[in-house]
Amino acid sequence: MKRQYLGDSKDSFKWDYHNFLLQALGYNKLQIAWMMTPDDHGKHGRTAAILFPARQEIISLCADLRSSRDPDLLYHMPTDCGASYEVSFHESQASSVSDDGSNFFSGLEVSTRQVIFLDPDNGFEPERSSSNHHVRYVALDALMKRIPANNVITVFQHHRRKKFPHDFSRIRERLLSGYSTAIYWQALMFVCLSTNAKTINRVNKINADYAKCRPVQILT
Repeated sequence: MKRQYLGDSKDSFKWDYHNFLLQALGYNKLQIAWMMTPDDHGKHGRTAAILFPARQEIISLCADLRSSRDPDLLYHMPTDCGASYEVSFHESQASSVSDDGSNFFSGLEVSTRQVIFLDPDNGFEPERSSSNHHVRYVALDALMKRIPANNVITVFQHHRRKKFPHDFSRIRERLLSGYSTAIYWQALMFVCLSTNAKTINRVNKINADYAKCRPVQILT
């Protein structure tokens, strides 16, 4: 994740969806695992937050994020939205991980009733190579083995050279463990995972409810 992306239309979808998910689940914590990379001053991150029809509190938050480039503003998201969960951060350090990425999230706090959001630049590692722009399957599997059954992991996945239904099908084939579902809008998909089938069934129902009031598509 680059700071230059803060407050754009993908951010609007990102935080509107996660706020909805946390409140619908009734969970206590959203833990954001930043996979921070330096800004490249490219064209990405310039779309207006209002292009995604998020609730007004999220649009206002995105405006503040865009002007300040300060992710700490997300600590206030639950209060702004009248919710009772808390937000915490875990910043992954790419320079300290093994070659296969197996300890990328080794220091991440594990607790019950939480959503863990993994926020790379691009998403899951591609077929032939990976970098600190991607979530590696072996690192994700190591994390899945540590979390309680009621935890949900969500992963940012940017559109690549295939339609999201096909991409999600291939992601699911490559997962080493757990159950999965997905939700997407334009060029952004969130893949949701859990070690427990009942938990993912709950997420599927929440995603269907979210799709009733937002222009998103769901994959089950």
